Amino acid sequence: MRIPLLPVLLGFFAAAYADVTVYGMFGSTTLPPTQSGTAASSATTSFVTTHGPPQYTGLAAYNEIYLPPPAIPNPAPANAFAISVPSSAALVNGLSVPQSGGFFGFSIEMSVATQLIGTNSSRLHVPFLHLMALIAEKAGAVHVRVGGNTQETAFMVDSLPDGKVIEKNKEDVSNPTSTPVLAFTTDLLYMLSNVSSLVNCRWYLGIPFNDTSNWRFQIAEHAESILGDNLLGFQAGNEPDLYGAYEVIEYRHQHRLSNYSQWDCFGEFGLLTQAYSNDIKVNNKKTLIAPSIQGGNWQAPDGSKPLGAELVWDTGFVQAYDQYLSALAVEHYPENNCGTIFPGAGEPVDLFVTMQNFLTHNSGLSLTQPHRNSTMLAQTWGKPFLMFETNTASCGGFPGISDAFASALWAVDYGMQMANSNFTGALFHAGGQNVTYNPFTAAPTNETAHHQWTAGPIFYSAIVVAEALGKTNTSRVRDLFPNDGNEYTPAYSVYENDALARLVLINFLDDPSGAHDYTATITVGGAQFGEANAIPPQIKVKYLLAPSVSEKDNITWAGQTLGGRFQVDGRLKGAESVHTIQCDQSANSCQVKVPAPGIALVFVSDSAQAQAVAQEDVSTYATTVVTKTANTVTIDPAVVATSNGNNGKNRGGNLGGTSQGGANGAVRFHAFDTSPTTAALSVLLFCGLSASGNWL
Repeated sequence: MRIPLLPVLLGFFAAAYADVTVYGMFGSTTLPPTQSGTAASSATTSFVTTHGPPQYTGLAAYNEIYLPPPAIPNPAPANAFAISVPSSAALVNGLSVPQSGGFFGFSIEMSVATQLIGTNSSRLHVPFLHLMALIAEKAGAVHVRVGGNTQETAFMVDSLPDGKVIEKNKEDVSNPTSTPVLAFTTDLLYMLSNVSSLVNCRWYLGIPFNDTSNWRFQIAEHAESILGDNLLGFQAGNEPDLYGAYEVIEYRHQHRLSNYSQWDCFGEFGLLTQAYSNDIKVNNKKTLIAPSIQGGNWQAPDGSKPLGAELVWDTGFVQAYDQYLSALAVEHYPENNCGTIFPGAGEPVDLFVTMQNFLTHNSGLSLTQPHRNSTMLAQTWGKPFLMFETNTASCGGFPGISDAFASALWAVDYGMQMANSNFTGALFHAGGQNVTYNPFTAAPTNETAHHQWTAGPIFYSAIVVAEALGKTNTSRVRDLFPNDGNEYTPAYSVYENDALARLVLINFLDDPSGAHDYTATITVGGAQFGEANAIPPQIKVKYLLAPSVSEKDNITWAGQTLGGRFQVDGRLKGAESVHTIQCDQSANSCQVKVPAPGIALVFVSDSAQAQAVAQEDVSTYATTVVTKTANTVTIDPAVVATSNGNNGKNRGGNLGGTSQGGANGAVRFHAFDTSPTTAALSVLLFCGLSASGNWL
């Protein structure tokens, strides 16, 4: 890797401090000055934005697009209000079904499994193990799907060149998300099994649905024996309502005819179950998950296009295929960025307006409302009901929203609202470096020597929801609609073993002055519920915080952080901060302050408080194999920046070659400018020092 001369020269002569101007989706954003040689993020984020054309052309996962936070609404919500809840779950109407701590899981696009999970069964990615261990410790287990659009055209082979687990063929791109056709080997399944041997990680997989005359069940045949109890089920059909949804055939997910309907899907699923039933290599037939529709694409008799799955249920789908269905599922993204990524697939979205849509409780309410009838039906049918794939926006998410703190607030509220609405699990999707919504992103392959992983804000949401629901698998959730149901200050109660355990308090507003922080006065039990006063002497509180809803790097959970972009090894850093708040038992009340923006997780019951401060036994894993064994010396860039180097007298004869094992081909110059600047530039140009201080 070579460093272009001009940027090196310009960077060297730059002042120690400078404003950084980033040209974002709608113009330039000026960030606070940062010292040369330090991370681009700072403790606070400020914004000066002007409209203009998009300028960012790098990898979407690392974009520098910052959007200004939405203005405080007028009138602003009250910043002091009461929340009264009974102590006993028996006194609460509308509690959810019991939820597990593993409710909030992840969906990994099959084509990037080797980027995120491991290169093969013997080389697992340590940051992934650390991240999964964080959730598993708090939730008891973590659920991960490996699939997506790429599962639909995947096929198993005996082996691949160079021991690869997956090989992509992008010459046959079959839909607007540019998904490649995949070949994979059984080593992919052994890789997942080896993860489960280290972390309590359980897996959803998918059966290809693109060729109804030649069903490929090899993934089911092998996964059943390789994964054993760590196998959760197989998705059969990924967003079938999009198979023929686009007028342009190249945009249709599986090139079905444009009139492909729920009845066609019903018939094709019948063909699949017939073949599945006849496959003697699959022992457990009741492992399929369907219909996994996106919603809003199939037409009802009245001409409407409902977002829910009622059109599928009306075909008799569940009754006809009950013996094969282990769970029911839908998929949905609240927005899409396809118009920006794929011209002709819709109108581009105004990000300034769109950010406001994610910073309101109304988002979670509107997203779950179309599915509440389905979650009720699923209970009568005895089936789990899953949100099998979701995130902020399809086609890669929105820069400045999907990768900002706004998405963390939204995902906690959306996750808790799904739990409240009787979904039994939700999987937030992760792709490659070309998308912005990832919960976690591996460093580009050619940068792993000097860059680590990146954790998206939504991963912090997973931690919060995992702690809110706990490990007992008895947690039941209730939306409290506090503050007269204000959309910017939602809250939830969580009952565990039929007693109040925790509260989740959210503040969607953004005001660094503190004027729109709110204080909730919490009362538990009391005469209004026919109970004795039940506020404890004290409560514990953990906070999810960032300086702004637009912040990308400086995000903390209970005072700890995973690190900014390129700084994540999967472990929380810093000392944990759990606040203890003294309560007024004579008044049966306790006051909790929630910053704007921020989330407070309040631990009420004795068992919940004990769990909040318990020393967690999170497993960590050592790197045992490295792929780069040469040219690994590093040096602090600040040392180079302030060093005068050797003078001309001492430099003579100290020339060397630049290739390992190669002959010394260096040529001595007989005349040098020995000024400090030139000497340091000589080090940079001859030795090839990267911006992060790694020798190239």
